[in-house]
Amino acid sequence: MIFYKNTGKAGLFDRDFSSEKLSRLGNPLEKLHKVVDFEMFRSELELSMLNHDKKSNAGQKPYDVVMMFKILLLKRYYNLSDEQAEYQIIDRLSFKEFLGLSSGDKVPDARTIWLFQDNFIKKGLDVELFGKFKQHLDKLGLYVNEGKVVDASFVEVPRQRNTKDENAQIKEGKGDDLWNDNPSKKRQKDVDARWTAKGGEKYYGYKDHIKIDSKSKLIDTYAVTSCEVHDSQAIEQLLSETDKKQKLYADSAYIGEPIDKILKNYEIIPQITERAFKNKPLTDSQKENNRTKSKTRSRVEHVFGFVTQNMNDFYFQNIGYERIKGVVGLLNLTYNMFRYEQIVRLKLLPIHVMNEK
Repeated sequence: MIFYKNTGKAGLFDRDFSSEKLSRLGNPLEKLHKVVDFEMFRSELELSMLNHDKKSNAGQKPYDVVMMFKILLLKRYYNLSDEQAEYQIIDRLSFKEFLGLSSGDKVPDARTIWLFQDNFIKKGLDVELFGKFKQHLDKLGLYVNEGKVVDASFVEVPRQRNTKDENAQIKEGKGDDLWNDNPSKKRQKDVDARWTAKGGEKYYGYKDHIKIDSKSKLIDTYAVTSCEVHDSQAIEQLLSETDKKQKLYADSAYIGEPIDKILKNYEIIPQITERAFKNKPLTDSQKENNRTKSKTRSRVEHVFGFVTQNMNDFYFQNIGYERIKGVVGLLNLTYNMFRYEQIVRLKLLPIHVMNEK
């Protein structure tokens, strides 16, 4: 007779053993929790997300707002639907520990998670909390301000099945006039997303335009547009007074007189990759300059690479510009948190004042 290891019996210290093993294997949520004090967001969350007009304490108590916010971050890091988030929180020890839940605690269901995120976005907390965390990082000296890099990435959404006439009306900006006789169908239609083509491929959805600090690779500002908007058209939304007299790195999509005028207004030193034209190839000197600029410019690709490889890509099931803008804001905030964790753990940059937990 062959004897195998015992299975199915839970021991007194099994949870501690599992936690230690997850830690040794490299639990990204544990690493994040060590450096980010999520309580910094409590005041804004409680002010906006709780009902302060209740006349008594009777009735069902709300879930802790910081825990619910952390669920939104889990959704973005792992690119989960509300149903998947509920299932994974129940199923995964690392999720429970990140949220501060014990095995017997009640877990928010998919509907509760959806409602919290929808209200969170409607209240503009995606923008407010991104700004709050950026201020925190700035106080630590992590926005070095020795140059900025801009670029954009496609944010794809489920492709719509519309008639040719419906698509024409949407393109003309008359999408709100469609499907009024069928409200259920209308709720499933995205009239803000657009089609575009690049490199022989078609894309449907939106764009995440970002400006990063060239040293820390932290996202400084961002803008969200439908995806047919050219990268260069969002440049003014990304710039601020703090960019004055700094170098700005970008690829050749940002070449043009309108861009030159905007950069001059901000006294920015352009470091934009030059482009060859028909019958006018680049000189050896221009090619060398492009190589030098690209060493810095390419750092923005590391940001998009992290989202694609670690956060399961820029693809969302949400519908409509306002929701996509909020979800992209959460994605950019989540990236900044994980990038901050890398900077601290790997000691990539000096930090002036380390936050204490």
